[in-house]
Amino acid sequence: MPNPSIKNEKLYRELRDDGESKEKAARIANASAKEGKSKVASRGGKSKSYEDWSVDDLRKRASEVGIDGRSSMSKDELVKALRNH
Repeated sequence: MPNPSIKNEKLYRELRDDGESKEKAARIANASAKEGKSKVASRGGKSKSYEDWSVDDLRKRASEVGIDGRSSMSKDELVKALRNH
């Protein structure tokens, strides 16, 4: 079922399938619908993959986005939760 707040549903689905979080996929899909895909791509992020983050950094990020139960999660669980929030 299409979400009316997502302006480029196809790109949103592709990003989610690639492991991006709901928030990030929506942000990119909506920006590309407004500004064009090439403009959005040219300013792409420089962040390392979650797999390269320390557990402490992952827990801090999980806290910032409001993921419950993060203190008892393993690194793999934190990565999965961040990608799927």
